[in-house]
Amino acid sequence: MEKPRVAIVLFNLGGPDSPAAIKPFLVNLFTDPAILRVPRLIRPLLARIIARARVKPATANYAILGGRSPLLELTEQQARALEAALPEWDARCFIAMRYWHPFSREAARAVRDWGPDRVLLLPLYPQYSTTTTGSSLSAWREAAASVGLVAPVTTLCCYYADGAYAAAIAALVSRAYAEARAALPPEIGLRVLFSAHGLPETIIKAGDPYQHQVERSVAQVLRAWGAPGIDWQVCYQSRATPQRWIGPSTEEAIERAAHDKVAVLVEPIAFVSEHSETLVELDVEYRELAERLRVPGYFRVPAPNDDPGFIAALARIARRAAGEGDGLCSFAGRRTCPAAHGDCPHARAEAEAPPAPLPLAA
Repeated sequence: MEKPRVAIVLFNLGGPDSPAAIKPFLVNLFTDPAILRVPRLIRPLLARIIARARVKPATANYAILGGRSPLLELTEQQARALEAALPEWDARCFIAMRYWHPFSREAARAVRDWGPDRVLLLPLYPQYSTTTTGSSLSAWREAAASVGLVAPVTTLCCYYADGAYAAAIAALVSRAYAEARAALPPEIGLRVLFSAHGLPETIIKAGDPYQHQVERSVAQVLRAWGAPGIDWQVCYQSRATPQRWIGPSTEEAIERAAHDKVAVLVEPIAFVSEHSETLVELDVEYRELAERLRVPGYFRVPAPNDDPGFIAALARIARRAAGEGDGLCSFAGRRTCPAAHGDCPHARAEAEAPPAPLPLAA
């Protein structure tokens, strides 16, 4: 029996591949209406102003990484590992980055030329946000239409509380916790900081389910870990604008740990690959903050990258999603977010669905 040809499109943020790419990458980022929520006419100008202001610090950050982001190479490793974990399919993974190459149009053209039986859209964002998965899906729909890609499509919106995903993350946390605990004196406490990328409060109040899903992810990971008496906290990093962001911030959590005289183990709960926000923000900037505040120990859980447990979880999630057939699904098949989250993609799909036809009169 011939194996089904399944094109798996992996969505991620992307990152500059050279110092010269940093400014255009930032312009692309801030030109996105899902990121910079200002009137359309002023967005391009404002995006360039913000990008110009951020080029220097961003260049300094990427210099620590050799002048470029490692995200594409790490995503390619994940893609090859995921293909190998799905032997029952003739599976090929295609990478669609949002703000730098390969863009969605490049990926859509490659998918079209390969000629799959089915396309599975799989975000490398476990938690859905309009600013990440939502933006990537919009870009993909436009790209697929522009290149004439026609195939049955399954769209996975999230897998934040999937059991296999949670177990894979819990295994990484457990291993790092044991190593950190062994490096600390017995009398020093150890707190796990589940650090996720932050968002402005206005986006959450508008109905974005991201914060809800992050908190559910943490609860599921703790349940999978099963270690009693763990000291833990959810926090949010990477504040980028002056407006009020969801909190507490990771900086505030580190300050609290210093006050409480406990060491910290940082788990990047919303990231599945190493990139500047883990390798620079967490490993350099926050470590320096912790040392300056005399936190008695600073440790970090590695991002999953191509960890076998994580790849096995992604394969399981992919199989289940493809089994849902055409259209939108979550890791559980149905909508999982409470009704208050009106920017959940399922809520949007329901709102945009045409009304059912009225029954004909007898």
